[in-house]
Amino acid sequence: MPSKRDYYEVLGVSKTASKDEIKSAYRKLAKQYHPDNKETGSEEKFKEIQEAYDVLYDDNKRATYDQFGHAAFDQNGGQGGFGGGFGGGFGGFQDVDLGDIFGSFFGGGRRTRRGPTGPTRGNDAFMRVRINFMDAINGTTISIPLDYDEQCDKCHGTGAKSPNDLEVCPHCNGTGTVRTRQQSFIGIVETQTTCPHCGGSGKIIKNKCDACNGKGYNHVHNNVDVKIPAGINEGQQIRVPNKGERGINGGSNGDLIIEITIKAHANFERDGDNIHIEVPISMVDAALGVTITVPTVYGEVDVKVPSGTQAGQILKVRGKGVKNIRSGIYGDQFIHIKVVIPSSMSKEQKTLLEKYRELDSKNETIFDKFKKMIKK
Repeated sequence: MPSKRDYYEVLGVSKTASKDEIKSAYRKLAKQYHPDNKETGSEEKFKEIQEAYDVLYDDNKRATYDQFGHAAFDQNGGQGGFGGGFGGGFGGFQDVDLGDIFGSFFGGGRRTRRGPTGPTRGNDAFMRVRINFMDAINGTTISIPLDYDEQCDKCHGTGAKSPNDLEVCPHCNGTGTVRTRQQSFIGIVETQTTCPHCGGSGKIIKNKCDACNGKGYNHVHNNVDVKIPAGINEGQQIRVPNKGERGINGGSNGDLIIEITIKAHANFERDGDNIHIEVPISMVDAALGVTITVPTVYGEVDVKVPSGTQAGQILKVRGKGVKNIRSGIYGDQFIHIKVVIPSSMSKEQKTLLEKYRELDSKNETIFDKFKKMIKK
């Protein structure tokens, strides 16, 4: 299945776009791609635009998306999803005037398209980070050393000292490409290549920005703090905005996608939102019953082991599992009882057990019952 495009890229807005800018971008695109538009309508693109708007126009959804990306709204229930979801269909127009969107379909309104030399967002970058088991359970903040290209604050990615120092390239007329024609044995061959004078940007810089020397970006090394939410699971991802590959022609950086891997714990084992642990008890405690203090991922709790507990029996402690990122509900902890038979005993212990066996032999023993069952 193809990966989803970044929602900001879908609407053609920056990561810092205001709600008015998001609404305006949505109106233009919805008008262009609505299925009722016989010229340029596209149901697939319209759904993509609608989905992006539903998230970015809602402050809470937008904040979640900025931190976790598409995984925050994965409806497939997969390991990489954080839950959520959208309303589907063509709804969600409560904040937009439908008349504004569709009123000029046949009014001869002019559409504009960003050229190849316009600002282009950079690609996302990916990395894996391994964290401790307990940090995945309780959440933490990690510091990651990163080397990346950051848009120049002084020229805003143009590379020019001032806006007046940026001119349309006279060699390619701002297209960023040049065409050449050559005679070959098969006839005239026309080729299109990147303009060598402007490097494909379509612009010529008269005076370079002194902060970035005309590059439009600076290479930086920073320690980036990343918040790991409590309950994150193996393979889930966290999105760090603007720390991916640099954009082109003043476009914003892509995002950094961090995939989480988790170290195994010596005693606890995770299964979804539940925790499992094996606890040893003596055969006497299993027979008579006992209250034991059991470790959980949140501290110790007292657990009553009923009399007659068998080896391998499982006891449940409610609410001591992992907090579900999607619902906020805690899973359970399951205690697997391991009955330990002593390999050596004192003389007094042996005497007591011999006495027990003598008393037990007056009734039909477990082994006697087993033999009768076999004969049948």
